[in-house]
Amino acid sequence: MLIVGGGLVGLSAALFLQHCGVPAVLVERRVTTSPQPKARRINMRTMELYRQIGGADAVLAAAEGLAAHQAMAAGPTLAEAEQLPFDLPGGLPDWDAITPAPACLCSQDLLEPTLRGLGEQRGCDIRFGVECTEFTEDATGIVATLRGADGTSERVRVDYLIAADGAASPIRRRLGIARDGRGTLGRAVNVYFRADLAELVRGREFNLCQIENDSAPGVFASIDGARRWVYFTSHEIDRPADQWAEVVRTAIGVPDIPVELLSVMQWEPGMFVADRFRAGRVFLAGDAAHVMPPVAAAGANTGIQDAHNLAWKLARVLRGEADAALLDSYDAERRPAGWYTADQSSIRTVNLRTMNHESVDGTPLADPFALMLGYRYPAGAFVPDGSTHTMDRLDLTGQPGTRVPHRFLSDGRSTLDLVGPGMTLLIGPGGGSWHAAAARADIRVVDETYCPAAGLTTTGALLVRPDQIVARRWPHAVDDPLAAVDAALRTILGDAAVDAAVVH
Repeated sequence: MLIVGGGLVGLSAALFLQHCGVPAVLVERRVTTSPQPKARRINMRTMELYRQIGGADAVLAAAEGLAAHQAMAAGPTLAEAEQLPFDLPGGLPDWDAITPAPACLCSQDLLEPTLRGLGEQRGCDIRFGVECTEFTEDATGIVATLRGADGTSERVRVDYLIAADGAASPIRRRLGIARDGRGTLGRAVNVYFRADLAELVRGREFNLCQIENDSAPGVFASIDGARRWVYFTSHEIDRPADQWAEVVRTAIGVPDIPVELLSVMQWEPGMFVADRFRAGRVFLAGDAAHVMPPVAAAGANTGIQDAHNLAWKLARVLRGEADAALLDSYDAERRPAGWYTADQSSIRTVNLRTMNHESVDGTPLADPFALMLGYRYPAGAFVPDGSTHTMDRLDLTGQPGTRVPHRFLSDGRSTLDLVGPGMTLLIGPGGGSWHAAAARADIRVVDETYCPAAGLTTTGALLVRPDQIVARRWPHAVDDPLAAVDAALRTILGDAAVDAAVVH
């Protein structure tokens, strides 16, 4: 495997593949990880994925500085801003009932080194300062040319390539893959600066703070909650660089506060989704596949989830435990998910007071928790059962194509922890007959209180993929459990799954 791109998505892909037992080479033309904070919100679903591979604690440690900075705030200046009430259209959930993994704020310039460190500790082949300059594909693999910072070149042969090489993606362009979507949605500027604001915001700590005045309208983002900040605005963005420090002071509301500008970067928010996420042996992931505005904090999370979806499928195919056609399900599942998330990100207003309550064009907003955790793939590597599903609320009740329902167990684990590393069969306490399929999937017994939450009777079963997605549901016992599971595996993974005899 070759991964091109060493940002959050590429580094996560290396970790997910390593967890699945697949060695990969990651190359990144930059000599080190990103110095820019960029993405910060690591949502619950992404944290579930890091938790699955034993990486969540390291991410939470990197996020410790912003642990208290979860609120939104607004006011005429930062000095006058007050925290906004945290309200959602459907009210606040019981957090323990929906996920075992809380979201966190961790700036990208801290998270990337954390993921890189985890990968190197686990033996991942991670090469910064190395560029993939060209590649060719034949019937059995890909030959790529890798050029180091010292000008030396190396040719490597791999089975597949993951292009996590960013929004401009040279690989996507080379493959001639077009993009569609709402297009460019305006212009903005990020002013990354250093100022000692710890005392100014004490007791009013925030994730984002909206500045509501005509002179310097914009939003502050906490990077470390003390000295590093980003100021976003779309107001008069073409002003000379030397004027931005004064604009920032105006927005802060303290005219004489020292401000050190670290960078001023113009950018264009927009929605662009690739027309296909796969071309032969090449897979697009992250911004190479989909670009979206940051309003829903979904861009990096969606890309990391792309990589997780793909990793187990590549592992199955490379080990001969699934037909190569399984890889087609990556596009079938992740392209609709990427489109939906990008579109939802595009219609959310930037106004922190109303962002979860109204859209810019009247398009209905998905429930925020449904957007993070509750999407159902319309088609892919699972067997639909005709069950209903909505994005108006978090609706995870064991429907095929959705994340398996979470419940905490008596030993402190989550039902998500019962899944993997292979195919898993969750059975009710009266489902003893399902043990006949033990050669096909790991059997895990859930208690009778979980069964209704997953659409099961006590004799039913859920077949769950390694990525915690429900693949098949049997609400009741069946006459021949082994034949039923074999039929499902043939549909989901192909004949190789059953011919391999043992797939878990």
